[in-house]
Amino acid sequence: MLRVRQRSEPARLLDDRDRAAALAVCDADPVANVFVASRIRALGLEPGRLGAQMWGYEQDGQLSSLCYAGANLVPVQAPPAAVLAFADRALRHGRRCSSLVGPSAAVARLWSQLRPHWGPPRDVRAAQPLMAIDGPPRVPPDPAVRRVRPEEIDILMPACIAMFTEEVGISPLAGDGGAAYRARVSELIRTGRAFARIEAGRVIFKAEVGAATSQACQVQGVWVRPDCRGRGLAAPGMAAVVTEARASIAPVVSLYVNDFNARARAAYRRAGFTEVGEFMSVLF
Repeated sequence: MLRVRQRSEPARLLDDRDRAAALAVCDADPVANVFVASRIRALGLEPGRLGAQMWGYEQDGQLSSLCYAGANLVPVQAPPAAVLAFADRALRHGRRCSSLVGPSAAVARLWSQLRPHWGPPRDVRAAQPLMAIDGPPRVPPDPAVRRVRPEEIDILMPACIAMFTEEVGISPLAGDGGAAYRARVSELIRTGRAFARIEAGRVIFKAEVGAATSQACQVQGVWVRPDCRGRGLAAPGMAAVVTEARASIAPVVSLYVNDFNARARAAYRRAGFTEVGEFMSVLF
């Protein structure tokens, strides 16, 4: 197998002894790095618990960059030299992820190294605005949006499946029949991070907080029932999620969205979100 030409120190596998240093790297941008920081804080860095490997890159003897290598490959605070080290390690391990995702500059550099060896992707989303809000929303919250209760999982699941299929392009039921996806949705409900407007046993609007630290949280899975779209439900729904998330989860609420989804971006702006960065995703 062809290898990336080594132009920097190699990346190394991190473990729990590196926890404090890894979190310090994430703290350089708590909003952009919330996914990786939340995983480290909850599970540590031992691969068996983390369900992934965490690779580290050092400059002048100090840990300066990370790369989460699990179902997603996620670079953190990764300048070009670190990206080359992470690409080299990824090529030696082979592709085990279903996506590359993270700040667009780092992901674009990483993908330029991996693309010749990993084959064509299913989709490349090169520009995904990262948006955040750290104050009250600009529109009144929808009073009907609330936390989903555990006994309502069978009401929420069809909406989650529809959202995932529409957004990602494949069904989350593939492979294991949806067992892992249902477990993930159940966990979000159990921890109070699933929100919805439910009318007559149907989900009209929904969103989940997929990752959270004490500094920031990231909303995912925003969805409005197709026959209810165009009624202005998204902005008040997001305002309700923001209000509750800022009160009980983290002071900054973020999300990232496809640049071509003009309707969603407009709804988030109406709710009070502003663009604070840009992500990129490569889907396999």
